[in-house]
Amino acid sequence: MTDDLNVRRIGPESAATVLEIVREAFGSRPPLDPPADALTETEASIATRLALGGGLLARLDGEPVGALILDAVGDAVYLRRFGVLAAARGRGVAGALIQAASEAAVGKPWLRVVAREELPATVAFWTRRGFVQTDRRSPYVELVRPVPSFYEVATPEDMRALGARVATSLRPGDLVVLTGDLGAGKTTFTQGLGLGLGVAGAVTSPTFVIAREHRSDRGGPELVHVDAYRLGGAAELDDLDLDTSLADAVTVVEWGEGLAEDLADSRLQIRITRMTSGADGDDPGGDDHDPRLVEILKLGPRWATT
Repeated sequence: MTDDLNVRRIGPESAATVLEIVREAFGSRPPLDPPADALTETEASIATRLALGGGLLARLDGEPVGALILDAVGDAVYLRRFGVLAAARGRGVAGALIQAASEAAVGKPWLRVVAREELPATVAFWTRRGFVQTDRRSPYVELVRPVPSFYEVATPEDMRALGARVATSLRPGDLVVLTGDLGAGKTTFTQGLGLGLGVAGAVTSPTFVIAREHRSDRGGPELVHVDAYRLGGAAELDDLDLDTSLADAVTVVEWGEGLAEDLADSRLQIRITRMTSGADGDDPGGDDHDPRLVEILKLGPRWATT
C-alpha cells in the first residue's frame, strides 16, 4: 500500500504540533554541548516563529510526522527546526519537506540551513540533498542550496529557446540530468542546448545507441547526449565509460535521475512535466493547450554561488 504523504503550509495555530515533533526529533539526537537551541523552544516561541514566516507540516497517512519553520533573512529562506519523527524516517518525508520549502521560497534565490559540526551524519544528510557548506563558526555549519527556477513552456520552439538560454551558463565538465515522462520534451530541450553550444549535426534521441557525441562548430565543449531509459542501473551507466569525456564536455543524461548523480559532484537537475494531458511524442504540443512546466535546480559546489 502506498503511503499517503502530504505537506502543507501552516501558521501559529499549529505551534503545539510542531513543538511535539521538534522535541521528539531533536531529543533523539546525541547530546550536544551546548545543547541544541531547538530543545529550549516552547509553544509560545514556536507560535511566534510561525507567525513571522510560517512553516510546513508533513502528514503521513493523516498523522503529523515532520515539520520545519521558514525564516526569510535577506536573500535566503532558512529552514529552522527541521525535524522528522523517527518512525517516519526513510519514507520520503524529509525530501517532501525540502521540495515544499523550495516551492514556498519562490522569490528568494537560496535555501539555507544551520547544522551542528558534532553531527556529521546530519551535515552529510544536507550535502546529499545538494546543500553546500558556505560557513563554519564552531559549533555551527551553514549550508546553502539554490531555489529552483520554474518556466512555463507552451511550444517546441519555446522549449528549444529555453535550452539555448541554459546553454549560455554551461561550461566543460557540467552535468545535466533530465527527467520527464515520455513525450515531455527532454530531447527538444537538449536540441536547444545543442543550438546554444553551437554543436554540429542534428540532436536526436539516442535511445537505440544509448549515447551520442556532438562536436561544437565554434570551439566550445562537446555535447554528450545519453539516454538512460534502457539501462538497468548505475553500473550499466558506468560501463559507458563517460568519465573519459566528462571533463571536456557538457553531458546530458535523459532519464538520469537516480542513476547519473555520481558522475559529478555538481549537476543541473531539470524536470519537465505536462501541465495538461497532451499528445504522444517527444515534442511539447504545438499550441498553448499543452504547456510544460520546466523546473531547473542547480546542485553542488559548481552552482553554490551562481
